[in-house]
Amino acid sequence: MADSILVHNTGEVATLSQRTFDGPLCGHEMTQKDDLFMDKGTEILFSDGFVTAIESAGTISSEWLGNSNVRDIDARGKAIVPAFVDSHTHLVWSGDRSDEITMRSRGLGYEEIGKLGGGIKRTVANTRRSTEEELRNLVKNRIDMAQRSGTGRLEAKSGYGLDVEHEKKSLEVLDYFNRNGSNQMECTWLGAHDIPTGFTRGQYLDNLLDEQLPMVTQNKLARYVDVFCEPGWFTTDETTLICEESKKMGLEVRLHVDEFVDSGGLDLATEIGAVSADHVARSPMPSRVEASESGTMQTFLPGTPYALGKPLDLPLKQCMDAGVSFSLATDFNPNCPSLSLPFVASLAVHRMKLDPVASLVAITRNPATSLDCSGTAHRGTIEVGIESRVLILESENYESFLSPFGTMNNFDMIN
Repeated sequence: MADSILVHNTGEVATLSQRTFDGPLCGHEMTQKDDLFMDKGTEILFSDGFVTAIESAGTISSEWLGNSNVRDIDARGKAIVPAFVDSHTHLVWSGDRSDEITMRSRGLGYEEIGKLGGGIKRTVANTRRSTEEELRNLVKNRIDMAQRSGTGRLEAKSGYGLDVEHEKKSLEVLDYFNRNGSNQMECTWLGAHDIPTGFTRGQYLDNLLDEQLPMVTQNKLARYVDVFCEPGWFTTDETTLICEESKKMGLEVRLHVDEFVDSGGLDLATEIGAVSADHVARSPMPSRVEASESGTMQTFLPGTPYALGKPLDLPLKQCMDAGVSFSLATDFNPNCPSLSLPFVASLAVHRMKLDPVASLVAITRNPATSLDCSGTAHRGTIEVGIESRVLILESENYESFLSPFGTMNNFDMIN
């Protein structure tokens, strides 16, 4: 039994799988601890990166503890949870927009800052000036930061190149880590993040469809397409066209929608079969129910309104009561440069009164369902036959993953 690991003497273990995996949990299913946790002392055996057994105290250790081919990890009674899954990040960009904090504190909004030369276009200019090596170093540091905060799988977007040359460079940087990194990652093409300087809307739409999309698909640089579908950026008609053409080329759809106002973005995401609709801060409840029933995951990004000084009034509890499935993600970007999912979950628990078990589901199992679950990659659960990644916490209580918000967690990640 080569490359085997036995984790034993555990505290409570959040498998979150009910021993089988069958998509996201919805509403109050996300709070059912008795169905989602195993007792103290539960033992987990890994072989060649896969979980091969999850059993009660003494069952596995009686056979394998002390075997020279098995690495023994004594959890010392500490709680075990799955490694976190961050399904919405903007990893590849350069530059510094921290001075925009002062602008926001003086009452300027997102669009106003953009008109003054800040916002996405400012980051685009900095990113275009950066070499591939410089961007690679930045992304490596960010992946390391995410992993130290307990993230075992993530999604990463382009979107700060906004032309063929620089979108290709950004996606190639992400693809390098997708192929060579220790953190499982899936890539998204977000060429439709803004209209770049020097283009009319029509010209840039042609550029997206006639130049960028073929470049992305021919070079197999992304699994997903994303569009910033908001008033002032891309309309629902433009978003539909970009997504339908991308689907023809084999890409799946993720969308930025309804961050500032309800513009029908979540309805559109449901209609075109998006795997995820993100932000969704202003979407109406009937649209949320329909999206959940159709399989479009709603991903809330509370770090963004927090960083922008907006109210933390996301309808998490209303979604619970309506039986809706949802996720949480960091939205790491120049305005919200945090890759801490424990911080995001703590905002949901401490400021929006979400149940702690539900917050754990929302940063593990549920976001993983918007990524590829056809293979054996980490699903935000602890399951036999899967390359599950687990975290040994610093406490016997699973809630401790929420405690060190605002600090680097340095979780012990296994596998």
